[in-house]
Amino acid sequence: MEEVIVAENLVKTFGSFRAVDGISFRVRRGECFGILGPNGAGKTSTIRMLYGFSPKDGGRLDVFGRDIEREPRQIKSRIGVCQQENTLDPDLTVQQNLEVFARYFDIPRAQARQRAEQLLHFIGLEPRRQAKIPTLSGGMLRRLMLARALINNPEILILDEPTTGLDPQSRHQVWLRLEELKSLGMSILLTTHYMDEAARLCDRLLILDQGRILVEGAPLDLIRQHVGREVIEIATPEEELRRFVRDQQLPHEDLGHRLIVYGGDGEGLYHRLTTDYCRQGCTLRMATLEDVFLRLTGRELRE
Repeated sequence: MEEVIVAENLVKTFGSFRAVDGISFRVRRGECFGILGPNGAGKTSTIRMLYGFSPKDGGRLDVFGRDIEREPRQIKSRIGVCQQENTLDPDLTVQQNLEVFARYFDIPRAQARQRAEQLLHFIGLEPRRQAKIPTLSGGMLRRLMLARALINNPEILILDEPTTGLDPQSRHQVWLRLEELKSLGMSILLTTHYMDEAARLCDRLLILDQGRILVEGAPLDLIRQHVGREVIEIATPEEELRRFVRDQQLPHEDLGHRLIVYGGDGEGLYHRLTTDYCRQGCTLRMATLEDVFLRLTGRELRE
């Protein structure tokens, strides 16, 4: 399958701090590729290099087979970017924001208006085409940012935490639009803090921490490899239970007030634990991508 992004030993520094520390990955045409990580892991620094906003300090970075530093204009004309921050013009209407932005890509006025109409229908904002930006809800703003990133019919869509701060209904609206774009063959690069979002949208993903790649693969494969199928959570575990888990060498995390046991034989282990050790406060559930993320990156707060 054709690779639309190739990064090899990519480096980004800020003074003596290496925000991106020699990472390598490839994005295939038509897939959704995710970059996950705690705050400060290097996610935004990575994607800003991908669309030419921030120059790399080392390594190789090709987009569409072109060097981003040698041919930035040719690359930028073929990608769409939806940043974290709201960069819409508050003095323009919804439709004007799309039409004016189209001029940056030298799209003729009539074609820009037609494209804006199509995108307003796609994101469900046709009734608000004449509304000013300050009157829109958070979900509407994110959908409009998405539409603006699509104004030039990009081959790659880059999304930096596209649903942060949205309510569940608005998040699902954005997801539906992204799934439709993916079904049409668009390549999508996504950063997110929402593990359910990554598991739902991404074909493959990598997890960054301190500028380095911890793991890379399909979400389900990473769950099976690093956690297993099921997770057992025990609230206020007794020392006898902790000793049993250690003696059996079961993969686990002891958080003090809570014990998390990974993998095992699922219901068989759960039945033994509930029968012999914890008749209350013991939960069996399916493993998730969030389990993988927390197990690999830790549970401490990041600034």
